[in-house]
Amino acid sequence: MLNYVPNDVARSLFKKSTRTIALFVPDITNPFFNELALAVEKVTQMYGYTTILCNTSESAKIERQYIQNLKQKYIDGFIMATNTLTADEIEGLELPMVAVDRSGSSVIPTVTSKNREGARVAVQALLRQGCRKIAHIRGPKGMWIAEERCQGYLDLVEDEAWFTPKLIVNGNFQLKEAIRTATKLFREHPDIDGVFAGNDLMAIGTLRALQEQGIRVPEQVQIIGYDGIALAEMVYPELSTISQPIYEMGMLAARILIKKIEQKPLDEENYQLEVALIQRGTTRP
Repeated sequence: MLNYVPNDVARSLFKKSTRTIALFVPDITNPFFNELALAVEKVTQMYGYTTILCNTSESAKIERQYIQNLKQKYIDGFIMATNTLTADEIEGLELPMVAVDRSGSSVIPTVTSKNREGARVAVQALLRQGCRKIAHIRGPKGMWIAEERCQGYLDLVEDEAWFTPKLIVNGNFQLKEAIRTATKLFREHPDIDGVFAGNDLMAIGTLRALQEQGIRVPEQVQIIGYDGIALAEMVYPELSTISQPIYEMGMLAARILIKKIEQKPLDEENYQLEVALIQRGTTRP
């Protein structure tokens, strides 16, 4: 007996398929994408696929380089949690793709949460708990989910007598940027008593900025984030947040992509999953 083992490289060259998918994320240091990657990997392993994790650092150039290299290696499909490719570039890929938490594209299947609705729930909670001047630390301009969450905030506060566009500042979905932005915001508007942050990292950055200024949370300022990452329970006080089903989103995106790769019909093209308010220590009971 010759103990023959099939050569996977030769077989992939013949079939032009490697049973490999790529998951593109903009910032691997954000715990949201860690949890998403775990879910994607669990599903792909179950179906006999391998996942390659590609961190783009929000750079279109890096993302395009990844795509070019992976297509040469017969990648089978992409899950995109990034927001840098144009619609024309997406159509030009000619490979199965799913967007997760990043795009409202009609060209490819999407998996996201009810971002605008979640933002409304957050602001409603702050108003109900007595806040009279609520700021919004938003994500990057032009990013679909950042715009949706900002619009949800505006839906409830735009007609309030105290509202001014200066209460909306960009934290770029990053902790350090949010610390800097929130510090400046509270120096200019010390009467703010509520903050809705577009993700949990920015909410934690806001909490840190307030603590450094000696402002008590939640006694003087209440904060609600968005995502529901595990890190929200590790800060003090624990962060109130709009929790989206991150793990479920990752698993669903992977299943949809595998169906597309294997040319099976999809039950649905675009999924918007429910969110839930989790009240912890940064809001008053």
